[in-house]
Formats: sequence, C-alpha cells, structure tokens
Amino acid sequence: MKDKIIITCAVTGASPVPNHPNFPKSNEEVANAALEAAEAGASIIHVHVRKPDGAPSTDLEDYTEVYNRIRQKNNEVILNLTTGPGCNWIQSDEDPAMPGPGAMMFTAERRLEHIQALRPELCTLDICTMQIFGTVAINTTKMITKMGHMIRDCGVKPEIECFDTGDLVFAEDLIASGALDGPGMYSIVMGAKYGIHATPEAMIYCKNNLPPGAVWQGFGVSRHSWPMAAQSVLLGGNIRTGFEDSTYLGKGRQAKDNAAMVRQAVELVEKLGSRAATPGEARQTLGLPN
Repeated sequence: MKDKIIITCAVTGASPVPNHPNFPKSNEEVANAALEAAEAGASIIHVHVRKPDGAPSTDLEDYTEVYNRIRQKNNEVILNLTTGPGCNWIQSDEDPAMPGPGAMMFTAERRLEHIQALRPELCTLDICTMQIFGTVAINTTKMITKMGHMIRDCGVKPEIECFDTGDLVFAEDLIASGALDGPGMYSIVMGAKYGIHATPEAMIYCKNNLPPGAVWQGFGVSRHSWPMAAQSVLLGGNIRTGFEDSTYLGKGRQAKDNAAMVRQAVELVEKLGSRAATPGEARQTLGLPN
C-alpha cells in the first residue's frame, strides 16, 4: 500500500442522468462541481461535458468553457478530459452493415479536437471493444494507434481505460508498437455489464498483469464503487470517485454532491493508513510538469 493516494473525481460522465437533484449538467454546474471536488481533496478531475438538459455533449465550446471556468479559479488541480465519445456503433435494423439511429462514430481528429485545442495534462483513452449502454463501443488498433500518436504530439499523457482483461493485452501491444509510451497510466473499470467483474480476485488479476511501474486505479461502478476503492488502495492503486460512477456514499445514502464523495474517499484513504496526494505530489508521480 502506498503512502500517498491519488484521488480522481469524475464529476458527471456521459451515461444516462441519475435521479439526483444536484447532478451537474450545465457547463457552470460541471465546473463548480470540479472546483468543489478539488477543494475537498481530489488531485485529478475527470471531465465530460453535457448540455443543460443533461444530454452528453461533444462540442469544443462546451469543453472550452468548462476548462476555462476551472482554470480561472484553480491552476493546481490536474485536468483529465475524456476522449471516449465517438466510438459508439448501433446496427441498422434494415441493413446490418450500416449504422442505425444513435450511432456516433468519429474520426481520430474529431475525438481529439478538444485535446488538441486545450492541451490538458491528461486525457482518457478507451481501448475497449464491448457492448455498453445499449451500443457497441468499437476501438480498433488502427484508430487507437493514430490517437495514441496524436495525444503524444499534443504533450498530453493518456490514461488507458481497461474494461476487460483483453484490454490489458491490447495495451501491451500498443506499447510494444510505439503507439503508447510505457509503462503507462491505467484505469481498471469494474462492474460494467459485460466487462470485468467487480471482485477482489479480478482486481488482483488485472493489477498483476499491468507493466511493472505502471500507475493505476481500480474502480467500480454503482454499488461496487466503495468496495473497489478500498481494494484498489490495499493493492497499491489509486482511487476514482464521483457522480459518473455512483451518487451514493453507501446503501440508501445518496451524496449531496461530488465533494461529499471526495471527502469520503479521503476518509477511506486515511482509515487505511495512507493520505490523499496533493496535485503537486500527483504530478510528480505521473511525471507531469508542475
């Protein structure tokens, strides 16, 4: 177990909006949630953007507004922007070879438009191909290789998102080919339907199959959030919390906001004998400039 644990807060995500009165949707709400989470002890904020009605957004102007709102008040917290949207296939009922309504398949340039414009310290890089949220996420070797090179050219560090054990093998191949730098930074996403089971045994297996020296976090979605957070710390990983993954502090106890989730994560880390890393300490661990 490490002395300092990096806490990431994913404040809104792109999944369907949960039943919560304070779930952040507008750019102002997302930015305020990020600032409050940072004040509560998160050293990394994972950023998705939405429209005011809650629909996921992929618009550069929304990313730019959220990014600038955060940076106007906090230059220390590390910002990690998503690149996940734009890989979702829905098959046409009439012609299986064609996309159906709701499919959203972007070029690498479109998926990375906001990364090239804003140059955050981190961005996620989903490398999974799987059924999720009623669609099929498709991330081919050609696409991820191109994205990996483009992200490097931006001077941004990718966080490799692994939803299944085969993704760990894919990541090894991407590093071996030069598309990604090793040993890498990883998120092990657990509890998503058709993905890795949220169990201690599964997390141990994933952790043991990461490259030596990799920085990683294991986290669970929904009811698996806190058990997997504790498991990650015990195995030498970091923590991710926030409303993208769960809005609950425990069974039947809905959190008021993202900051409450972060405060509980800080408390969990301290009870397990570690402490939350500051943004500066997280930058040092990740090899990011101060």
